[in-house]
Amino acid sequence: MSAMARLQVIGGGKMGEALLAGLVSYGWADSHELRVVDPDPARRDAVTGAAPGVSVSGEPVADADAVIAVKPDVVAAVLPALAAAGVGRVLSIAAGVRTGAIEAGLPPGTPVVRAMPNTPALVGQGAAAIAAGSAASGEDVAWARGILEAVGTVAVVSEADLDAVTGLSGSGPAYLFRLAEALRAAGTAQGLDPATADALTRQTLLGAATLLASSSEDPGRLRENVTSPGGTTAAGLAVMDAADFMGLIDRVVDAATRRSRELGQ
Repeated sequence: MSAMARLQVIGGGKMGEALLAGLVSYGWADSHELRVVDPDPARRDAVTGAAPGVSVSGEPVADADAVIAVKPDVVAAVLPALAAAGVGRVLSIAAGVRTGAIEAGLPPGTPVVRAMPNTPALVGQGAAAIAAGSAASGEDVAWARGILEAVGTVAVVSEADLDAVTGLSGSGPAYLFRLAEALRAAGTAQGLDPATADALTRQTLLGAATLLASSSEDPGRLRENVTSPGGTTAAGLAVMDAADFMGLIDRVVDAATRRSRELGQ
């Protein structure tokens, strides 16, 4: 099986599982060409059940490209094994870990591409950005892009921009989930049954996001299209404007971006 491995995913967590499923369904690889490397037998068993045909092991195999999908504080510990295995190139989705730090733990000249994905990749709707390390070529970037496009959309940016990507789309799903919490609670406070408030919140956010994604119009124009002067939507938006909602979101993204920079130091 080692000789057949086309890609090995280092870390058998949820994001690793999402990548495996996406790569197979997208046609990027057959399941037998993929391998998950995780030292935890329980995680290996879970991957075996969730991704039939994918091989598992506790150590990296030789001569196969790798995706680093472990927690950031574990990256340094897995690099020696990847170096010993002679990994061809690496795509890292470990948040905050700079390409230079990864390159330092691998043989000189090993191509490294760093990515910032987000959790909607778990349902094939991720938004990711990738940045090339010092030894990565255009072909390496295209390789990394092809992997992540199996679970969503991909933008190519400079590494300096990845902190802003983290603040916007990396952490962005949590902002939306917070909004969902607030809308559900507000609906319940107005007398709706909690289950009804929950169902309406979920579908409203899904429907609005789908409309936004399928439209070529600016978000501001879409907002104007559903806002009648003096109507109910205008009344609600006036409260948001009075509370400086736009400024709040700017501060939210700024705080997450600054934290990403701090974690990468």
